[in-house]
Amino acid sequence: MPVQFLSDEWVEELKQRLNASETFRKNAGNASAKLQQVITGGPEGERRYWIRIDDGQIDMGPGDIEQPDATITQDYDTAAAMARSEVSPVSAFMTGKLKVNGSMMLLMQLQGAIAELPKAMDEMDIDY
Repeated sequence: MPVQFLSDEWVEELKQRLNASETFRKNAGNASAKLQQVITGGPEGERRYWIRIDDGQIDMGPGDIEQPDATITQDYDTAAAMARSEVSPVSAFMTGKLKVNGSMMLLMQLQGAIAELPKAMDEMDIDY
């Protein structure tokens, strides 16, 4: 049964898949980060969710996180295209479709771990 993109069920399944991924754990290493995601213009309006990466594990959920290291903002179409690996985050950033407020250095350090998100989503049955 498909999960709706950006729904609470989507967040939970993605979190489980990433925590089960040896590649994600290896790429996250011992980094620690609190990230805020903001997706605008979706079918249900703005969606916000947070990501916490700590010691090779990821936790995530809907809503906001206190004092994020970085806030990543994009519209729904860009988020969906990145989730389907149709657009790279670097390309989205360079064209202004993805905006970052906060520590770019930390995001660059986590690039390998963050790159695992679309790979995990590729294995999911997602309704966009």
